[in-house]
Amino acid sequence: MLSICIPIYNFDVCSLVADLLSQGNKLTVPFELILIDDCSEKSFKNINKPSCEKARYIELEENIGRSKIRNLFLAYAQFENLLFLDCDAKLVSETYLENYISLLMNENPQVIFGGSIYENELKDKNCLLNWKYGLKRQQQSAENRKLNPYQSFMTNNFIIKKSLFEKEKFNEKIANYGHEDTLFGLELKKKNISIFHSNNSVYHIGLDSNKKFIEKTETAIKSLLFIQHEIDHSQEFRESIKLIQIYEKLQRLNLIFIPLILFKLFGKALKNHFLNGKANLFFFDFYKLGFYIQERRNYSK
Repeated sequence: MLSICIPIYNFDVCSLVADLLSQGNKLTVPFELILIDDCSEKSFKNINKPSCEKARYIELEENIGRSKIRNLFLAYAQFENLLFLDCDAKLVSETYLENYISLLMNENPQVIFGGSIYENELKDKNCLLNWKYGLKRQQQSAENRKLNPYQSFMTNNFIIKKSLFEKEKFNEKIANYGHEDTLFGLELKKKNISIFHSNNSVYHIGLDSNKKFIEKTETAIKSLLFIQHEIDHSQEFRESIKLIQIYEKLQRLNLIFIPLILFKLFGKALKNHFLNGKANLFFFDFYKLGFYIQERRNYSK
């Protein structure tokens, strides 16, 4: 019935595995739990391996990245419904798996996205930027996500039919972090495959430090440019990314030079602003725009 697929990279999954096994053992349908470690540090392997004794646990000798590792689960999963969870998830509901089983049996959708939420209290102020961005930009109810069902899709908590996933895999050309979920959602849209949005959320607890979050944001923008230039040149892809929409609007108005000059003048100061624990999302959006314009020009050289 259900294959739970969790890629691991440098995170302690003991609690998540225990909770999933506890809920899974109460189900009246068959399930399996598969975890693939994408060449984590030895310390994390030593923590995680013993807790995965009642699951299928695979360790990779080299890191293959977010797209390839998700595709790799096809070689191990035996059931038709694949539930993908990020390793830094925490279950919100005590009936999380039961909720999904009910949806599969009653609605039988091809793809379900359950959503992601953030804890109300921040435990580490050094992660303020990631936490605030998640709360304001990524945490959405199913009702809100349905307004833009493909653009709001993420890969941290979703179910897909194995037969569909065999045809519509993640693009393995995307080796670095960022926007593999955007491209995947757009491919579903192009094939007219609907996404069923549910309020069966998980907590995202693996918050990055302010420094790491900025670095990952910059990497994601570079990945976006790679996709835009090397994989998908379509207008539909450009229209699905707000950052590109703003850029193209400024370009039509011949105003690109304004944010570029401002970024050159204040970009470093803004970065230090975020590193020092400030989390103004308007300024962060401007930083992303300036970085995108700068990297886009560098990409064209």
